[in-house]
Amino acid sequence: MRHETTFPLATDIAPQPAAQSGFTLLRYRVSNFRSVMDSGWLEADTVTALIGVNESGKTNLLMPLWKLNPASGGEVQPTSDYPKALFATIRNAPEQFQFVTAEFDTGREAAHLAELAKIPQASARRVSVARLYDGSYQIAFPDFARDDTAAIGAALAALQEARSNLAQLAADPLRASAWALVESLLEELQGLETITGNDLRLARNSVAALIPEDPPATSHVVPLLRDLQKALGQHMAAMIAPDPATREDLRRAVIAKLPRFVYYSNYGNLDSEIYLPHVVENMGRADLGAKESAKARTLRVLFDFVGVQAQEILQLGRDFRDIRDEAEARMIAEAGKAGLMRSLWGRARGQEAQPDPEILAQIAEAKRTRSILLQSAGTKLTKRFAQWWKQGDYRFRFEADGNHFRIWVADARRPQEVELEHRSTGLQWFLSFFLVFLHEAGGAHDNCVLLLDEPGHSLHPLAQRDLSAFFEGLALKNQIIYTTHSPFLVDADRLARARKVFVGKDGSTRVSGDLLEAEGSDSQRGAGFAVRAALNLAVAEVSMGGAQPVLVQSRIEQTYLSVIKTLSIASGQFVPQRDMVFAPACGAEVMQVMARLLSETQAQSPRLVLDGSASGRALAASMNDTAHILALSCITGHAETTVEDLFPIADLAVQLDRVERRPERLFADIVVQGQPFVAQAQAWAQAEGIVLADDWRLQLAERMRHKMLEAGPARLEAATQAQWRDLLEGLVKDANPPA
Repeated sequence: MRHETTFPLATDIAPQPAAQSGFTLLRYRVSNFRSVMDSGWLEADTVTALIGVNESGKTNLLMPLWKLNPASGGEVQPTSDYPKALFATIRNAPEQFQFVTAEFDTGREAAHLAELAKIPQASARRVSVARLYDGSYQIAFPDFARDDTAAIGAALAALQEARSNLAQLAADPLRASAWALVESLLEELQGLETITGNDLRLARNSVAALIPEDPPATSHVVPLLRDLQKALGQHMAAMIAPDPATREDLRRAVIAKLPRFVYYSNYGNLDSEIYLPHVVENMGRADLGAKESAKARTLRVLFDFVGVQAQEILQLGRDFRDIRDEAEARMIAEAGKAGLMRSLWGRARGQEAQPDPEILAQIAEAKRTRSILLQSAGTKLTKRFAQWWKQGDYRFRFEADGNHFRIWVADARRPQEVELEHRSTGLQWFLSFFLVFLHEAGGAHDNCVLLLDEPGHSLHPLAQRDLSAFFEGLALKNQIIYTTHSPFLVDADRLARARKVFVGKDGSTRVSGDLLEAEGSDSQRGAGFAVRAALNLAVAEVSMGGAQPVLVQSRIEQTYLSVIKTLSIASGQFVPQRDMVFAPACGAEVMQVMARLLSETQAQSPRLVLDGSASGRALAASMNDTAHILALSCITGHAETTVEDLFPIADLAVQLDRVERRPERLFADIVVQGQPFVAQAQAWAQAEGIVLADDWRLQLAERMRHKMLEAGPARLEAATQAQWRDLLEGLVKDANPPA
C-alpha cells in the first residue's frame, strides 16, 4: 500500500485524555509488512491483548509498531520485513510504501502543536504518524480540514459589504472607481466555476492598486478599501496555506513527542551461564539472526546495568598466564619469525617467565575490583527487582570465573543459591524483561508503550493470571500491547481489551475487535476458541462456587440433564436449595479423579449419573464409591436405559430424521414407545443402510435442547415431568450440605 493511500478515518473516535507528557496511542494500522497486507485499524486500550493461534501473524502486528519509534534497535530488515510478493517493488522504491500508521491523542501537547500549525486546538488533539520503508515519517491531523468554501464565502461577503458601504458614502473622488472595481470583482468571481486562492490574490491586488500612495486625510473610501484589501488577503492566505503537517518544525515537534516502543520476546531470556568471549563478539556483530540478536540485546542491557562492559570484565579477570600469553603474542607479532623461534626455543629449554610480585598484586587487585563490582550490581538488581515485582523476595548474585559469567538466584522458599537457568522459565522471563524495560525506557517509563510477544507462555495458569494482574500495575504509566494464545491471559471481565488475530481468506493477517467476527478458515478459529475458553473458565468458577456437582458420562448426558433441570425449575416441579452443575467425565479413571477433586473443593462427594449402556455398567463396576451413584435404570425401569429415554420418544425420532434426511422409512414412523431409544435408532440405521456419525447422539442432543427450551415446559406430559422430578430429587437426596 503506497503512502498516498488514504485510510478511512473514523469520526466517532473520542480522543482519550493523556495525563502524562507525550502522546497516547489510540489505534494503528499495519500494511505491507511480512504477512500483513492490510490489518485494518487496531484500537489500542490501556492494555490490549492480541489473541490468535500460532502462525496467525501476531508478531507481525507488534514489530512494525516497534519500528515506528523504537526505544532501541528496531531497524527495518528488508529481507525479513518486506512482503515476499512485493520485495522487488518495495526495494526499488521504499519511499513509496508505508508499513505502519498510528494515531495518537496529543494530550497536553495539543495547544503547542496548534500554535505551530496555525490550526484550532481541537483539530490538533489527534495526530496521525506513518513510517515509510525508507525511514521517513509522514504526519497528518485527521481532525483538521481546510475549509475553502468558508473562505470563499467570507471573501464574497466582504466584497458585498464593501459595495453596500460604498453606496452609503457621500461624494468622494474615489467612490465611483471603487464602486466599479468592487462590482466587477463580484461579477467576475461569481461567474467562475471554481474560485481559487490565486483568484482572491488577484482581487486583493486590484483593490490595493486602487489605493493612492498619498490619499487625502478626509477620504472615507480609502479606509474601506484598506479593510477590504486586508480581508481578501486573509481569506486568500487561508486557501493557499500549505498543509500544516508538511512543516519541518511541526514534524520534528510531533516525532519528538511520540512514545517510544519497547519490544520484548522470549528470545531475549537470559541464560544462567554466559561465555564472555562470545558476548563480546556478538555485541559487535550486525549479522545476527532474530534469536541471537535478542539475546545479545538483553546481555548488553545486563552489562550496562552491572556498570562495566563484558570486555572489561574479561580484562579484570585475567591471570598471570593470560598476561604472559598476550605479551608473547605481541612479541611474536612485532619480531616475526625470529620472535616465534625465540619463543619456541625458550619453551623447549623449559624457560618460563615467572610472575612478578607487582604484577601478581595488580592481578589480585583487578579481580577484587571485579568481585566488588559484581557484588554491588547483584545487590542493586535485588533491590530494584523487589520494588518492581512484588510476588517474591528474590536475591541475585553475579559471579565471574575466567571467561564465564554466572547469575545465581535464591529466595525465602529456596535459600540455597541455584543458577538462573535452573529456575523457572517464568523467572527468567521476568528478570530479562525487567532489565530490557528498565534500560530501554531510560527512566522515562511514563512515555513508553510496551510490546510483549507471548509473555509468560511457559508460566503456570495461576502465574499467568498473576501476570495479567501485573499488567494492570504497569499500565498505570505505560500502555501495553501483548500477544497470546492462552485463555488464562484473557480475563473474562476484561474482554474489551481483546482483539482477534487470524489469517483471512486471502492468506494475510487480519485483526478485529469484534470477537464474534468469522475467522478466515475452519482451521484458523483458535482466536475465538481462546476467548470462549476464557469466558467458560470465568463462568465455571462462579457456577461451581456453592453448587452441587454431578458427574455424568459425556456431553450428551450433560446437555440433556441441563434441559431437564431448567424446564423442571421453570414448571415449578423442582425447587433446588442450590444450583446443580453437570460435569462430563469420560472414562472410569477420569471420573474417579474428578470425584476426588470435587470432594476436596466442594467439601462433599459429587453425585454420579450412569446409564444402562455397556460403558455405563462398566463405569459403575469400576467405581469405588457406589453410594453416590444414581442409575438411570432406577428411574425408567429398563436395564438398558440411556438419557434419551427420559425424553418424549416421538420428538427424538422426528429430530433424528432431520439429522439424517436420507432413509426410505422415517424413524418416526417405526419407533416403538416404551423401548430403549438408542438401541432402536441403531437397529433402524442398520436396516436402512445408514452409517450414523460418530457424534450423532450429541448432534441430536443439541437439536433437542434447542427445541425443548424453545417450547418450554407447558407441552410436557405429566409422566415425563414425574420422571424428571424423581431423577432430580434422587440427585439431591442425602447430598452433603456444603461446609
